[in-house]
Amino acid sequence: MKEIRIGLIGYKFMGKAHSFAYNNVKLFFDIPASPVMRIICGRNEKPLKIAQGKFGWQEYETDWRKVVKRPDIDLIDVVTPPNAHKDIVIAAAREGKIILCEKPLASTLEDAYAMLDAVERYGVKHAICFNYRKLPAVALAHQLIQQGKIGKIYHIRAVYLQDWIVNPEFPLVWRLQKEVAGSGAHGDLNAHLIDLARYLVGEFDEVIGLSQTFVGERPILEEKGDLTTGLVVTEKSNKKGPVTVDDATLFLARFKNGVIGSFEATRFAPGRKNGQRFEINGSRGSIVFNLENLNELQYYSQDDPEAERGFRTILATDGSHPYAGSWWPAGHIIGYGESFVNLVADLISAVSSGQNPSPNFHDGVKCQEVLNAVEESIGKRQWIKVK
Repeated sequence: MKEIRIGLIGYKFMGKAHSFAYNNVKLFFDIPASPVMRIICGRNEKPLKIAQGKFGWQEYETDWRKVVKRPDIDLIDVVTPPNAHKDIVIAAAREGKIILCEKPLASTLEDAYAMLDAVERYGVKHAICFNYRKLPAVALAHQLIQQGKIGKIYHIRAVYLQDWIVNPEFPLVWRLQKEVAGSGAHGDLNAHLIDLARYLVGEFDEVIGLSQTFVGERPILEEKGDLTTGLVVTEKSNKKGPVTVDDATLFLARFKNGVIGSFEATRFAPGRKNGQRFEINGSRGSIVFNLENLNELQYYSQDDPEAERGFRTILATDGSHPYAGSWWPAGHIIGYGESFVNLVADLISAVSSGQNPSPNFHDGVKCQEVLNAVEESIGKRQWIKVK
């Protein structure tokens, strides 16, 4: 396999992030196949055509059904809102395509099971975009834990804090509508925390949670044609509609290996732009990561001489650190977009050798099972076992 020809379904925030990865992966990684940015797909033709030229795609198409059937496409990359994932993935699997899907895997657990069933039934390779696993500092944390550097793990506490909808006049975008997004801060932000916890600590056993919607209704967006540009633009109207997802969800967890954890996701934390942070405590030490300082890992070791103990900052940019050797010289930091490049490099290397990438749909389903158990616990106000 010398080339992997890609069809990207979706063209906005995540479409840009994934396009960045395909454009840059060969520049930094010696991978066995080249990604070919064949076609980008979306519903609105005029902004889609702009994205095609700006992001570097050869063609554009407004019907995803045509894209998944094209014989000159090897990989379908799904970056649409969650409610569209299932239909696209099942159709792509039926056509024998490699599939990369954004997180969460689906808007419901039932859809996630159906998607996993499809990729297994049709025998296609599959991956999910839990990109934070691919940051050098996070991968280093995993490495240190696997080496026993912090000993037996006791605690994980993780938060994901944002503030972009604190203003009650912020409009009713799709992420605030359950029928499209599946859930709010929970499925969007807690999904990342759950995956990182599984990657670093182990499997969830049972959970109990609570959630809150602080602003119950918001201005509805209306689409209007711009007579000057011909583009369809969205504007806030004077009408308001109900917010049908959570603004914040917190939960406690017990893991199968005895670890206990606390998790918090909110979009109502003024001053926190992308404040993902986790701390893991073990018998021999601790690890702390903060996404807003994503090149750094904090590490404390009980094995240090008592007079010298304290958290040390590891700048995870050395060639000995995971992924970092493919980037710049030590001390020359990387950013958010590079996590997608690392993920695509791993994906291409895996499928080129006949392996399934990691993380994949199995991880997506495991995450969805925890998300679902938390929602069930909120409704029943009790601890719920994770399936």
